[in-house]
Amino acid sequence: MSDRRTALSVLDLVPVRGDQSTSDAIAATLSLARVADELGYRRYWLAEHHNMPAVAATNPPVLIALVAAATSRLRVGSGGVMLPNHAPLVVAEQFALLEATFPGRIDLGIGRAPGSDPVTSYALRHGAGGVSDEAVTKFPEYVDNVLAMMEPDGVGLGIQGRTYPLKATPAARSVPTIWLLGSSDYSARLAAEKGMPYVFAHHFSGSGTAEALELYRSGFRPSPELAEPVTFLTVNAVVAQTEEEARRLALPQLLAMVALRTGGELRPQLSVEEAEKVELPPAHRDLLEQMARRWVIDAPEPARARIEELAATYDVDEVMVHPVAGAWTGTEPGASPAREQTLRLLG
Repeated sequence: MSDRRTALSVLDLVPVRGDQSTSDAIAATLSLARVADELGYRRYWLAEHHNMPAVAATNPPVLIALVAAATSRLRVGSGGVMLPNHAPLVVAEQFALLEATFPGRIDLGIGRAPGSDPVTSYALRHGAGGVSDEAVTKFPEYVDNVLAMMEPDGVGLGIQGRTYPLKATPAARSVPTIWLLGSSDYSARLAAEKGMPYVFAHHFSGSGTAEALELYRSGFRPSPELAEPVTFLTVNAVVAQTEEEARRLALPQLLAMVALRTGGELRPQLSVEEAEKVELPPAHRDLLEQMARRWVIDAPEPARARIEELAATYDVDEVMVHPVAGAWTGTEPGASPAREQTLRLLG
């Protein structure tokens, strides 16, 4: 293995604990982003999820603006914007303005999943009368539209024999780096075809990573923006002074993921002490242990060694860490010290 350390980045879902308001959760995220900025992490991405009791990351562009304004060096982006939920022009306008405000620091990660339950998806796509059921099938076309509308020259829209110019912002000087995200083969193939950077959701899926990356790399077609494939790895992580402490801190998020996978009750994140009182049936306990083995849950040195091993296995020079450590009862509501500790001990 090379002596060169793998670059680290951060993925944040803005978790909401049972003792937190949304304001508290956002304050904790801004504090976490400042720590990442201070420690030299490469980028900080915010997810898009809707109507979930434990996730406040409902609007990546708003969160990106907050995080970029609170930091000075990080690339800040979406991990990702779920494009079928939105009109392409709206996404293009949002990210063109972000790039104009923070030039050279904005990433637009685009995904295809709903990021929510079916009822909420319907409300997103139909509640304002804006997005059709064809949004998922038209995903490749929507990606092209977003790319084109953010370019300085914009696009020409043909209407009644005339060309109508359409731009995301009046005078763009640069555009964000645009990534495709996915947890299946679909986005890997599409990113390769379009010559775009690509990220597989290893932190969520846990399987199929090698196959998706091979599809992307083997099918990659160079584009004006990208000569060679570019990708990185995402991983859930909890790092503490001891492995035992890390395992305790990981339990609230592990229980939340078990509930998500088994149709259990979704609720604000439990404290560590509350999580330790939960009794799981044997099948759910087995699922929890399977997930834990795919995460990085350990003391600093073995945790960093595991990240380097993953980077070597999947041939990437960057790993995006999703710090999922919970909190002890009595933790300051506007802070997430165990998540910050994960970044400090890895960085």
